[in-house]
Amino acid sequence: MSRLFYAGLFTEGTTDIRFLEGVVKRTLTEVAFECVGDIEIALHIITVQKTGLNFTEQVKCAAHIGCVEFGISLLCVHTDADDSTDQTVLQSKFTPAHFIMNEVDEREYCKLITPIIPVHMTEAWMLADTDLLRKEIGTTRAVNELGLYRDPESIADPKTVIEEAIRIAYSERTRRRRNDLTISELYLPMGRKISLDILEHLDSFRLFKSRLRESLRQLNLLHD
Repeated sequence: MSRLFYAGLFTEGTTDIRFLEGVVKRTLTEVAFECVGDIEIALHIITVQKTGLNFTEQVKCAAHIGCVEFGISLLCVHTDADDSTDQTVLQSKFTPAHFIMNEVDEREYCKLITPIIPVHMTEAWMLADTDLLRKEIGTTRAVNELGLYRDPESIADPKTVIEEAIRIAYSERTRRRRNDLTISELYLPMGRKISLDILEHLDSFRLFKSRLRESLRQLNLLHD
């Protein structure tokens, strides 16, 4: 008989939820196959009233909500790197957050935090699967024509690159045939469909998956 494992997801923004929920749930499910016993994943989206709270306070609040309302054992916390590596975010945000979480009561808080830090922005992960991106945009135009040929993690503003690809894809259509597609419509379907094998090509995704495994080791669910 399988047992339920409750995890939480807390993100920087609402659009991030739409993409990351599918990615995180599928990644957790994949890693769960490596764990001891048969584990079924239940992922809960944690929302916090962020006004007036710094990052550490937001994480603490999310960890409390996740624990008392959903009984989570693991909280995945997303924030964009806004840089070419995750080191600044780790030092300035996650190190203080981990310090505070070490001091709280485990009966009231989920103490185990797993960072999700896409290099630059979440949209860099969307750029990893250009075939799916082109399909969701609804175009057969070549990757080079759409400007989607660069390493996703080398692009400082991947959101703008996707928006420009949409503009190029629809530029030759008549106004009547245009559907006025926006990037906001891509997050949910891409999060559900994007290949995890393709995401493995990105350093930041591999780091997330590695940190996820380490968290499950701390819970004695995964053994080398």
